[in-house]
Amino acid sequence: MKTALREYLLALADDELILGHRASEWCGHAPILEEDIAFANLALDEIGHASLWYSVLAEIEEQDPAVYPDRLAYFREPQDFRNIQMVELPKGDWAFTIMRQYLFDAYEQVRLEALSQSGYEILAQVAMKIRQEEFYHYRHSSAWVRRLGAGTQESQRRMQIALDELWAYTGQLFQPIAGESELIQAGYVIASENLKDKWQDKVYPTLIESSLVIPATPQLHMNRQTHTHHLEVLLSEMQSVARLEAEANW
Repeated sequence: MKTALREYLLALADDELILGHRASEWCGHAPILEEDIAFANLALDEIGHASLWYSVLAEIEEQDPAVYPDRLAYFREPQDFRNIQMVELPKGDWAFTIMRQYLFDAYEQVRLEALSQSGYEILAQVAMKIRQEEFYHYRHSSAWVRRLGAGTQESQRRMQIALDELWAYTGQLFQPIAGESELIQAGYVIASENLKDKWQDKVYPTLIESSLVIPATPQLHMNRQTHTHHLEVLLSEMQSVARLEAEANW
């Protein structure tokens, strides 16, 4: 059971950490000052959520929760991360970032709703805590999707390009996580594939309302051990300071 929980918690945490890092890349570069501040806060939230999931894993593995999250974030190699490929892709333009954030935020809404009913109390408690903040992320990104999709011809064009590029990657959101069947049997989680219909119920109306066309591109079915070269580049930058002096108290 410990191995299954480790894989599941790493998947949750790594998604948040890597997406948070990508969001942080807009600090000082967002299209308007207000959004510069908003997206920086959003990035901090995502990284904070990653830390919460890593801390749950620290408790399960009887590690120091003050130290273990940093070890997981800064001293693992790319092949040891369990995030989906969508979050590790370069930030692209603002349309790409907003579309990715929205598609992932919608997924988190249904994932966290399910986890808040978990038979494993600590999973339920952390899911409920994170869900409160993620609601505002979803509201923010969905408002931007509508604003840009139904905005100018150029903003709509860019949003459609972003949706077309990202769509295939969304299939990975609903692939089984290693050991998931054991956690399902224990009543801790529900099958990832069972989240897809609820996700579509959220996403499709918003995209259509925003004058966007749902792509016909098949969704890719990849496990979480498969990464793009972009993750290696991202981690090289993100982990560089911590690795200058591994035992230092930063």
